[in-house]
Amino acid sequence: MSIPAQHIDLGLIAYTEAWQLQHELVGRRLRGEVSDLLLTCEHPDVITVGRRQEARSSILEARFPVVEVERGGGATYHGPGQLVGYPILLLGEQERDLHRYLRRLEEGLIALCGRCGVPASRRTGLTGVWTADGQRKLASLGVAVRRWVTFHGFALNVTTDLGRFAALTPCGLDARVMTSLAGEGGRLQGRTPTVADLLQPAAECLGAALGRTFAPGALESLVGGSS
Repeated sequence: MSIPAQHIDLGLIAYTEAWQLQHELVGRRLRGEVSDLLLTCEHPDVITVGRRQEARSSILEARFPVVEVERGGGATYHGPGQLVGYPILLLGEQERDLHRYLRRLEEGLIALCGRCGVPASRRTGLTGVWTADGQRKLASLGVAVRRWVTFHGFALNVTTDLGRFAALTPCGLDARVMTSLAGEGGRLQGRTPTVADLLQPAAECLGAALGRTFAPGALESLVGGSS
């Protein structure tokens, strides 16, 4: 049975603003004031650093702001042309396995890539979504959980300028492994998809993988009000 939830698109938003919003909404989810949520957005250029101690050493050039956060994983880049998603879900007792949760996120993103005609897969031992041959990385994942409410999430390269990844070794990998839906010839409705084109398909694919039905919602209904 699918759990009713909301999908809120934040548009282009500063990383720190979205991060603060996640913390607020995690608290509200714990108190039962909001339903499960999927936040989607794009960020201006930024590098985020996860909990791994070696993550900051992955930054090769001081080209972009750096934000240290509590998610798992190493250093990664966010920027325009990238679909970023932050599921804020209260995991039920049968869902409380973070490895399985990551696999479900990957499953949803693999389905989304498939809708764009880009076969995608997992790569053994590495979290994320890769091309079918396992040679190029389409999406990065890094999550956190507080009292079984998830936050942080994924970044799928759609039309991202891949040259920006040269500023770091993303998740400890050579930047040349990074690719995008556009770079892999992805098409949706006869053209190269944009982030905006993928919002509804992303909500559908991730909802199916996560056991949620994400209905469109508005941020104004959540912040400072009731769900």
